[in-house]
Amino acid sequence: MLVWQVFAGSKGCINRVKIVSQLKKTPLNTNQLSNQLKLDYKIVEHHLDVLYKYDLVTKIGDRYGSTYFLSPLLESNLNLFNEMSDQATNCKENF
Repeated sequence: MLVWQVFAGSKGCINRVKIVSQLKKTPLNTNQLSNQLKLDYKIVEHHLDVLYKYDLVTKIGDRYGSTYFLSPLLESNLNLFNEMSDQATNCKENF
């Protein structure tokens, strides 16, 4: 339910899916995510804060250089995340 609420049940669904999809490949900091996804730094920062708040990502370091990883909670539910991102119509658009 949490995965659905944070991703499909929100306006920022597409950006959060993009962020998690990148973090599935490799841990990155906010600036690296912003550059790879071609999104404004503040937008990426906001979505990372939301994902961190709900324990869907973890981080090492503080401030600007923090590197983000998928949390154990999200890693153990990646199949649910994948199903949700495939089925959520508002997440599919522009992805």
